[in-house]
Amino acid sequence: MMTSRPATAKALVAALTLAGLSLAGCGSSDSSTATTPATTQFVFTSDAHYGIKRPAFNGYSSGFQVNGAMIGAMNTMSDVTFPCTDGGVSACQQVGPVDFVVEGGDIANRSEGATNHQTAAVSWAQFKADYIDGLTLKNKNGQQSPLFIVPGNHDVSNAIGFYKAPLDTAAGLDATSYVQIYNLMMKPASELTNAAFAGATPSFATAAASYAQDRIFYSKDINGVHFIFITMWPDSTARAWMDSDLARVGADTPVVLFTHDQPDIETKHLTNPNGSHDINATDQFENLVTDQSQDTDTNGNMTVDAPSTTEQRALVAWLKTHRNIVAYFHGNDHINGAFTYTGPDNDIALKVFSVDSPMKGTVSKTDPSQLIYKVVSVDAAAKKMTVRDYLWNMKRWGASTTIDLTPRSN
Repeated sequence: MMTSRPATAKALVAALTLAGLSLAGCGSSDSSTATTPATTQFVFTSDAHYGIKRPAFNGYSSGFQVNGAMIGAMNTMSDVTFPCTDGGVSACQQVGPVDFVVEGGDIANRSEGATNHQTAAVSWAQFKADYIDGLTLKNKNGQQSPLFIVPGNHDVSNAIGFYKAPLDTAAGLDATSYVQIYNLMMKPASELTNAAFAGATPSFATAAASYAQDRIFYSKDINGVHFIFITMWPDSTARAWMDSDLARVGADTPVVLFTHDQPDIETKHLTNPNGSHDINATDQFENLVTDQSQDTDTNGNMTVDAPSTTEQRALVAWLKTHRNIVAYFHGNDHINGAFTYTGPDNDIALKVFSVDSPMKGTVSKTDPSQLIYKVVSVDAAAKKMTVRDYLWNMKRWGASTTIDLTPRSN
């Protein structure tokens, strides 16, 4: 932990900006690589949102029940056969071993004072029972498939504050889901605790400084592919860490990025550009990433209604220096899909995959037959990746997308 912490949000912004040049020590990298690349398979889901309820389906209604049902379906995936009709990687073959599972964030729902929004501590306990203790998928070595997690905006807001009660006072902070994600991913010598994160006497300044210091940046080489997991969005701090991380990765090695926000980040997730840059009910910025919002709305004001054009342009410029980043996986918007991100100026082509939320899916919240997680097969030798939707409540395959893993031309 930091020995000296900024006392204001403005100082935090400065500290975060400087940290972008020196955060390599806050990340982790595992460079173990198989000698001969083999097919890699993983499952991607996001936005578990424990602590809320959804319209009942199959007799279930709570986050604990719905996510538990999904994990039950996921545990049977190894015996399922891939479709033959899509011509994708591993078509017609049995799924078999699963190398890892990825959860894209928002383990807890944000506590906003509503009676059905439980604490992050309770939500994490339920998540652990389902995703950590309840998963029985095995990898090629017969071991339990590893679980990788990136935090979501609700996990972070519970830890650093929000403009609605009870998170508008430091006493309401509950960093449980964030610190437990950090401990699972970063494996620090001394585990992070709520008290260490927010202070023995909870403080917004202490929590903000801890968030600046204890960001989750992690990468791992698996069967010829470099996988990166980052907190929230590829902001300037994350990009600085990834520059260092990718310096050791071959220019032709496919890189796959996991984060919570979509490439066109929600403006409200940026740092408040106004006043003392704090989290407040007037401005409603959430201070989840390093970068301050820089664009104005139709009235010429810097508000959450402004676009995130400037920030996206910075991301696009950076992506052009790492053309081997060939795929971007995210949650947050609760929309299942596959698309090409072209940036605000239509000058890039990055393959992006978003996934449904078991609790807040834009479509599945009213049509549970559309509940989906993604099953991904990667053949690094052939430079192909197939991303398939699995409609887990119906136990059948949905849409399929196969992409080329060679470096992008733009």
